[in-house]
Amino acid sequence: MKKYIFITPEGSTFSPNGNEIENMQVIGIVEDVMDENEAYKKLLMENDWIIDSEFNVAEFICYEIN
Repeated sequence: MKKYIFITPEGSTFSPNGNEIENMQVIGIVEDVMDENEAYKKLLMENDWIIDSEFNVAEFICYEIN
């Protein structure tokens, strides 16, 4: 079985001095799947907040990790 991490270019964070920084953000990690398509489906099924937060899921970047 494989493990995948999903990141998005959408979003920002704040630096320690309070400045807003645009960055890539980790959306989630999915384990115990056969391929990227299964990982994507599992990610969305197990995390309703992704759709509720109005992320553009088409912009997600997926990498297989160990």
